[in-house]
Formats: sequence, structure tokens, C-alpha cells
Amino acid sequence: MINDMQIKRITSSEYKLVTGLFDKYRVFYEQPSDVTLAENFIKERLENKESVIFVALANDGRPAGFTQLYPAISSVRAIKNWLLNDLYVDAAYRKQGIGEALIKTAMDFAAGEKARYLKLETAVDNYTAQSLYEGIGFEKQEADTAYFTYKIEVNKQ
Repeated sequence: MINDMQIKRITSSEYKLVTGLFDKYRVFYEQPSDVTLAENFIKERLENKESVIFVALANDGRPAGFTQLYPAISSVRAIKNWLLNDLYVDAAYRKQGIGEALIKTAMDFAAGEKARYLKLETAVDNYTAQSLYEGIGFEKQEADTAYFTYKIEVNKQ
């Protein structure tokens, strides 16, 4: 259950905590499994300070899920918003509120960074994710042929 979980922001030295999950995430989106690619990608994002990653750790210390955020700079508003680009919960830990807890952690982080909104995309046929996002309060923005865009304000400006 989520009460036994710890959610923490990982540092570049902790990249291996999420590489297995990231590989599974990519496989979910029909990419070939490649743990080396996953490790290199995550490590580079963190070392270059290009993303922020939160991991949910089970009470035994195993990674149960993660989310990765990228900055989205608004020149006109002169602020940094955030794109929740990746969200994945291992199959063994689903239906326990971990995805929602990771999203709310991302929302709190974005609000603390003075962002106006958090944005994400999901496949038009990913009904489970759509239900989760809409239940939290994200508003559907637009759709192309394969993805819906969702957005939630985290600071009114």
C-alpha cells in the first residue's frame, strides 16, 4: 500500500534506481528492451540537469514507480513550467495509488518552482491514465491522432 512507500527525488548518482523501470516504460510504448540505453539516457539527463526524476520506493527499498519531468520555458511569461513526460508504475505495484502519489509530488515540485502549470500527454487509448489524470483535476487540452494533452495549474498568476 502507498503508506509503505517513500517518494524521493533522485540524484545523478542514483540513476540505477529507475533504469529498470524506464526500460519497462519504453517497452510499454512498444520500444525494444535495452537496459544499457535506459541507463545511459537516465544518467545523462540527471548529470546534465535536464530532468527531475522522482521514484517511489517500496518498504523493501525496491523501485515501484517513477516520474520524469522536463522544464518547459515560457519566454513571454518569463517562467519555467514543467512537462510530466514519463510516468510508470511496475505491474506488481499498480492499483495502490502510487501513480497518483507520484503525480501529486510532481505538482508540488512544480508549484514550489513557481511554475504556472504541469502538462502531460497520454495515448488516446490509454483510458486508465486518462481517468487518473482527470480524477486529479487535469484538463484535457487537445488531441492529435495518437495523444491527448492534459494540463493542470499549480500556481495562479
